[in-house]
Amino acid sequence: MIYIIAATLLFIILRFTVTLFNFISDPKLRRVNRRYTDLVSILIPVRNESRQILTLLESIYRQDYSNYEVIILDDDSDDDTFNLCKTFCDTHTNFRLIKGKKLEAGWTGKNFACHQLALAARGDFLLFLDADEQVNNGLINTAIYRMYQYKLGLLSVFANASMLSTGELAVVPLQHYLLLGLLPLRLVYLIKNHSIATASGQFMLFDAQSYREHKWHQKVKEKVVEDTEIMRMVKAAGYRGETLLANGMLSSRMYTGFSEAIGGFSKNVLSVFNYNIIWFLIYILLTITGPMVVFISLNIPIILFMVALIILSRIMSSFSAGQNPVWNVVLHPVQMLSLTAISFIAIQKYLTHTLTWKGRRV
Repeated sequence: MIYIIAATLLFIILRFTVTLFNFISDPKLRRVNRRYTDLVSILIPVRNESRQILTLLESIYRQDYSNYEVIILDDDSDDDTFNLCKTFCDTHTNFRLIKGKKLEAGWTGKNFACHQLALAARGDFLLFLDADEQVNNGLINTAIYRMYQYKLGLLSVFANASMLSTGELAVVPLQHYLLLGLLPLRLVYLIKNHSIATASGQFMLFDAQSYREHKWHQKVKEKVVEDTEIMRMVKAAGYRGETLLANGMLSSRMYTGFSEAIGGFSKNVLSVFNYNIIWFLIYILLTITGPMVVFISLNIPIILFMVALIILSRIMSSFSAGQNPVWNVVLHPVQMLSLTAISFIAIQKYLTHTLTWKGRRV
């Protein structure tokens, strides 16, 4: 038991240190007042997104960047997504809807859709967005400034999470908790080695020239979670990449309830560990089982030390992500139970090759 306690405390100290680094370095997209006129192609793959696609399209139309085109690719939706997008595009000249081709062998649906969108785009910059997002003023100008200022081939942004139900609060904050406790985000830009990489498919802004040369989505066509892999490839090819937090300029309601959030996270969580189940299990054991062993030891000073570090980590990651720290501290045990369920489902589906998303096996 003493070895488990020692390993757990060391792990919690390391995670606290990474979270503290992220909190102090504050890796957020900083709003700027400069204005740009480059043509930006905003590319949106959609499949059965009738519930929320209009929120994104209306937010793009309301935002303050003027020289843009929006191309929406409908990927064989069987709900009302196509009709909603068509009606919107018919009355907004900057918006265009195309029908996706039949999914080709060897591709995942999203990567194939993004590849087709890139081929149809005319912009100096290619901006891929997910359909469950909302764009706010300043986002595009600020992002282009970042591309020029830091000579980036790819800028990726993690959106602020919009959570409207208790079920979402029990799961969704895990994204930023894991992210900000595992990797110092500033290092994605500062360290050239491509092994230091992470990205979010919620917002992927590419220099169009380098994208057209390399066709990044084609290179990861079979990947279930393509974003981090693309960031690795961008850096390996000699371009600079950066990953930041949205700082209120981009928000996303990824899921609308507990079961949907559990299913969504179980699709993605293993990719954080490059699908290495051993490392993932070690992380889960140190995150969930280890603290339980510490509590069982009844060593009050060690318990208080551990709890203090966990609470401080939750507070820092919450402020960095623009979330309510009180809710995340109070719901931490519930979120750990959610992580347990996510882990079980993710491993089971990965080993049995039964993972599905948007009605397709992936």
